[in-house]
Amino acid sequence: MGIITKLFGNSSKKETETMTNVKLAVIYYSMGGTNYQLSKWAEEGAKEAGAEVKVLKVPELAPQSAIEGNPAWKAHVDATKDVPEVTLNDLEWADAIIFSVPTRFGNMPSQMKQFLDTTGGLWFNGKLVNKVVSAMTSAQNPHGGQEATILALYTTMYHWGAIVAAPGYTDPVTFAAGGNPYGTSVTVDQDGKMVENVEAAVKHQAKRTVNVAELVKKGNQ
Repeated sequence: MGIITKLFGNSSKKETETMTNVKLAVIYYSMGGTNYQLSKWAEEGAKEAGAEVKVLKVPELAPQSAIEGNPAWKAHVDATKDVPEVTLNDLEWADAIIFSVPTRFGNMPSQMKQFLDTTGGLWFNGKLVNKVVSAMTSAQNPHGGQEATILALYTTMYHWGAIVAAPGYTDPVTFAAGGNPYGTSVTVDQDGKMVENVEAAVKHQAKRTVNVAELVKKGNQ
């Protein structure tokens, strides 16, 4: 227990302190609902930390015929039809951003990449500098590209001049979720069910992101 205390410090106390005035955008892409659920948990954790939160989806690029041919995909699209789509104004509004995407061959889905590719104007004008960012992902296999996907997304963030707030090993809940220090990741079985219990890890990651964003925001005042 002494080793754990030294490694993690009093993180539970820090998480219960109320954070204020941080604006967080949780931006996701999801086909079957996994990353939408991760985003909703992140929203809960961030609100517990006192942040103002928007949950936003990136626009769908797949043809309607492909969606209609997959019952689970269509059901999720219908269930989340009222979730607003992210805009560049949302990025400018946010102090912090959490991304949640499934992995596609060790990289982010084209839907997320397409949206990020539209941020050139904000980048050129320095509007994305010092945004605090973090990322989560899912895959059907424990080694199906989860870490690579998060790191690929962070590569874009480095170009932005953003500040990456990875969870690291700042709380023991990371180990219960599979131990990914780059961001929470979860394995999804053939029935679309999450294998690991990652809810606590997602909420911790969201609170840590808000905490770092608050420190950055205070430093800029």
